[in-house]
Amino acid sequence: MDLISDLANLVNSTLVFTTALIFGAMGGLFSERSGVFNIGIEGMMTGGAFAAAIATWYAEKAGYGAASPWLGLAAGIVCGIMISLLLAVAAVTLKANQAVVGVVINILAAAITLYLVKIIFNGAGDTDVLSDVYSKWAIPWLSDIPFFGKALFNTYPTTYMAYVLVPLCSYLLFKTPFGLRLRSVGEHPGASDTVGINVTKYRYIGVLISGLLAGMGGAAITLTTTGNFSHSTVSGQGFIALAAMIFGRWSPWGVFGATFFFGMAQALRNFVKLYDWSKDIPMEFLYMFPYVLTLLVLAGAVGKSVKGPAAAGEPYDPSKR
Repeated sequence: MDLISDLANLVNSTLVFTTALIFGAMGGLFSERSGVFNIGIEGMMTGGAFAAAIATWYAEKAGYGAASPWLGLAAGIVCGIMISLLLAVAAVTLKANQAVVGVVINILAAAITLYLVKIIFNGAGDTDVLSDVYSKWAIPWLSDIPFFGKALFNTYPTTYMAYVLVPLCSYLLFKTPFGLRLRSVGEHPGASDTVGINVTKYRYIGVLISGLLAGMGGAAITLTTTGNFSHSTVSGQGFIALAAMIFGRWSPWGVFGATFFFGMAQALRNFVKLYDWSKDIPMEFLYMFPYVLTLLVLAGAVGKSVKGPAAAGEPYDPSKR
């Protein structure tokens, strides 16, 4: 095997697996920066993956052809926002325990999506395999660059979106008045309220952006790597995204580095299968590797990382400002 070509393929696969994690982790970042702890990223990604699969399947039947995955992506975004609205109402308006609400969202999303799949597909546990999903786009000239062209510029459109998302989120959070206000309500909502910033409004915005991005992350999985939806489509990637957000210290560029790290752990699982020596490794060990790595990183790094937003997880009570 050509080592350079193999490394380019590994980086390319890593970025594909990183894509959904970037969307999920960036979603969690906006929510937590606004002061709402969002453990429901997994459920929002599950809802997005389900909605993308169903919308694409119906669009295929209606004859929309190549437009079908784009309609599926839009459906995934809408579903993610709708699920995040449940968190916003419960956590911001009703001041419920945010961790409990997130767990409930994860359970509901997993149960309802599987139930609907069984209804729509006559008792089957997964959707039909989609015909019209995203194919890889090779960018002219850039894809011809040795190593980098194959590694970076011959991939799915959702991965290109992730390329843009990281600097965009960094700019929005740290270079705009909107980002300053969002971060202020996550650090000291009482002080923000005193200077006229609507804490409830910005926390709603942060949570809804979280749902939008998480829905995109779930849709990206369905429309690229799996081609259908089942109960195992997301498989804990929402929790890995949360781990990446913490490991990345609540910073967009730090989150990107962390998601790339975890994405490579998933890519290596498939990469080592290409070699004869990997046949002696039980498949169960290869599939558990990304999750074990997540636990090890959290156990070893969280205590050394900077603290998250000061008011994250705490409902705001204007009477106590």
